[in-house]
Amino acid sequence: MVDKNKISTITHIRFDPSEPKWDNIGIEDIAHSLSMLTRANGHFDTFFSVARHSLNCAYEAKQRGFDCRVQLLCLLHDAAEAYIGDMTRPLKMKIPEFSEIEKKYQDIIFSKFISPEITEEERSKARLIDDAMLYHEFLTFNGEELFDRAPDIKIDVTKGISGFRETEKEFLDLFRTLEDEIQQTE
Repeated sequence: MVDKNKISTITHIRFDPSEPKWDNIGIEDIAHSLSMLTRANGHFDTFFSVARHSLNCAYEAKQRGFDCRVQLLCLLHDAAEAYIGDMTRPLKMKIPEFSEIEKKYQDIIFSKFISPEITEEERSKARLIDDAMLYHEFLTFNGEELFDRAPDIKIDVTKGISGFRETEKEFLDLFRTLEDEIQQTE
């Protein structure tokens, strides 16, 4: 009998999504799921995945001269969504329990793949890039300006848009490259 309180990932890991655990987290599951999830709850005029957004955040961090840790943080900043789905910011702010679960996932993911010690400066850089991408994605794919002033970005948000399988591979390739570069500098 299948336990209806558990989810099953693409790599066949089954667990209760309200109880994130280190052993349940896998980069293959993250890359696959995020490449299939749409940004903005699908309200763009083209398929644009959370994985593509995350890749763009990492590429923007590189263009800004941020180190590999910040680039990896940008790549993984929405990784919890692979396990609990995406929720729009306005709704997320009204459901604090969801945000608490999401934070638990992100803390485990960052600890597992980057370090348990993410600095506030690193988080701030990632948030700044995430907000800049949000603005430019909505402007590009929905024709809507979300802020009074357009944040500067150095990349083209439309570059590299591809099918989910290509995006999944690109996500995994970039993850492995950044992971290797971080290990070489330690």
